[in-house]
Amino acid sequence: MKAHLRPALVSIVLLSAITGLLYPLAVTSVGQGLFPKQAAGSLIEVGGKTVGSELIGQNFTSPKYFWGRPSATGPMANNAALSSGSNQGPLNPALSDAVKARIEALRAADPGNKAPVPADLVTASSSGLDPHISMAAARYQAPRVARERGLPLDKVQALIEDNTAERDLRVLGEPRVNVLKLNLALDASKP
Repeated sequence: MKAHLRPALVSIVLLSAITGLLYPLAVTSVGQGLFPKQAAGSLIEVGGKTVGSELIGQNFTSPKYFWGRPSATGPMANNAALSSGSNQGPLNPALSDAVKARIEALRAADPGNKAPVPADLVTASSSGLDPHISMAAARYQAPRVARERGLPLDKVQALIEDNTAERDLRVLGEPRVNVLKLNLALDASKP
């Protein structure tokens, strides 16, 4: 029995040390050495104070800010500890009611805007933490934000263009706007 038990225990201890200690330390060291900003959470600082992460959406509700995608994390929006989708299918009445309420909120915030509401402004992402919106979603909100801030519409549209990330590797995904970065750029601009 000892002949079989000893190699099994040695294997468990050795593999635990490799996979539980050495590998995580190596990956963390390489990540921090090659990609220090990303390894630290892609944090955004303003005036020496951390205001958020490029990777996690924030819940903006004031009409003078661009609004991000709805978050399915509950009870608090954009809670990274509860990252998940709503798991509501297209035939679920709760999803239909939520989308209708979101459309009504967007229309109430900008009653003169008769353009079709982009889907990403009324549907949550699969993680519930998406920090980006589509160009269409940003353009849809531009008139409201410009009016609320007393800025010319073309200046707000230029800020959208300046804060647009292109497709990854020029072919993957769609151009997208990081809502936190765009709102920080708005705060930094003068009317």
